[in-house]
Amino acid sequence: MRHVFKFPDIGEGLEEGTIVEWYVEKGQEVESGQSLVQVETDKVTTDIPSPKSGTIAALYGKEGETINVGDPLAEIEIEGVEGEAAQEEAKEEPKGPSEETVEEEEGAGVVGTIEVAGEGGHLPSSQEGMEQKETEEEEKPPKKALATPVARALAKDLGVDIHKIKGTGPGGRVMKQDIHDYAEKAPKAQPSEGAPAEEPAQTVEYEDLTQIRKTIAKNMTRSKQNAAHMTVMDEVEISELVRIRNKYKEKYKEKGVKLNYLPFILKATAMALRKHRQLNSEMDLDNDRMLFKKYYNIGIAVDTEKGLVVPVIKHVDRLTIFELAEKTAEIARKARDSELTMEDMKDGTFTITSYGSIGGQFAQPVINYPQAGILGVGRILKKPVVNDQDQVVPGHILPLSMSVDHRIVDGGEVSRFLNTMMEYLGDPITLIME
Repeated sequence: MRHVFKFPDIGEGLEEGTIVEWYVEKGQEVESGQSLVQVETDKVTTDIPSPKSGTIAALYGKEGETINVGDPLAEIEIEGVEGEAAQEEAKEEPKGPSEETVEEEEGAGVVGTIEVAGEGGHLPSSQEGMEQKETEEEEKPPKKALATPVARALAKDLGVDIHKIKGTGPGGRVMKQDIHDYAEKAPKAQPSEGAPAEEPAQTVEYEDLTQIRKTIAKNMTRSKQNAAHMTVMDEVEISELVRIRNKYKEKYKEKGVKLNYLPFILKATAMALRKHRQLNSEMDLDNDRMLFKKYYNIGIAVDTEKGLVVPVIKHVDRLTIFELAEKTAEIARKARDSELTMEDMKDGTFTITSYGSIGGQFAQPVINYPQAGILGVGRILKKPVVNDQDQVVPGHILPLSMSVDHRIVDGGEVSRFLNTMMEYLGDPITLIME
C-alpha cells in the first residue's frame, strides 16, 4: 500500500513553500524521521522528514517550484512492493497521486526535530551511506551537490556549476570557501578571433519573488486593509542613558556581549506595556471582544539579505539588561545565518523596528497585524537642549515613532504610553528600581 504524504502545515499560518532541495529519489528506501526535502517558507528554511518507513515511489514538485500546504509531496510504498520491484515500478513518473490503494495523511505535521539549514548545519541522513548501482551500459549521473541555499545562491552569482565542486564540509557539503576557490581556478572564456561582438546588456533584470518577500507583501497589505493606522512621533533626551551605556559597555564586552541601546528600549517597552494594556492587546471581532495579554513578547524587525523578518524575544519584562543584550545578539545572528526556527517567530504581542542604525529619524511603521502597535526607533542625534536650569547644553535626542491600530487605541493613550517610555529612557535607573 502506498502512503500519500502531503506538505504539512508546520504552523504560524503557513500556506506554501518553495522546494529548495530533494534529499531522496524514486526507488530509494527511507526511514521514518529521515529528511526528504528542504523547503523554504516565509519564515524559515526547514527540512521535512518522512512520516513513514518504506520505499519512495513518487515525488511531486521540482527544486525551485512552489508547493501549497496539503498538496501531495511524496508517495511512500510501505508494504506489498519491495526491493527491485519497487524500483521498477518507480521508473514511471505518475502524472498525479497514484490510483492504486493509498493511505492519505490528514492533518499531518512535521515529524521529529525541525532542522534549519545553515553553514555546518543539518546533514540529511539520506545522503549518508547511499548505495548507487553502476552498470557498464549506463553512464553514472553526476552527483547532486550537498549545500545550503546560501551556498547555492553564491555559486549562481559567480556563474559556476555547484555540482562540479568537491565539498570540504561535513559529509562532503559544499562550503562558501569551496565555491570561491573553484571560481578563482576556473578558466576564463576568451573570445575567439573574429567572434561577433557581445549583445547589448539587458536593461531589465527579472528575479522570482522569494517566499519571504511574498509574505511581506501579503502581510503589509493585510495590515493596511484591516487596521486603522495612526502614527504619533516624539523625542526623548537620553544623555543619562548614553552615559550608563558607555560606562558598562566594556564590562559587557569582557563577558562576550555587545551592549547597545536596544536592550534598554526593550525593557522600557515591556514595562510601559504593563501600565498601558491596550497596546498589548488584540481585537477579536469574531467574538466581539478584546484580548488583553498579560505576557510581553516583543518582536524585533531584523533586516536580512532575503528580507525583513521579525523574531520574538519572550517574556522581556522578566529579563535583565544583560540577558536582553545576549538575546538580541543571538536573534540577529540567527536571522543573518538563516537559522531562525518557527519557535523564534511565534507569539509576539508587540513589535519594535529600529531603523536608526541604518539612517533616518522618524517614520510611519506598519503594524504587525493583528498586534495593536509598533514602535519605530530612529537615529540618536546630538543637539542643543535646555536643561532644568534653563541652560542650553549639548544633549542626545532619540526620535520615536509609534503606529497603532486606531480602532483599539486612542491618541491620548498613545501619548501616555510614549510619556511612560520617555520617563524610563530619560532616567534609566528606574528600569531596575520598580
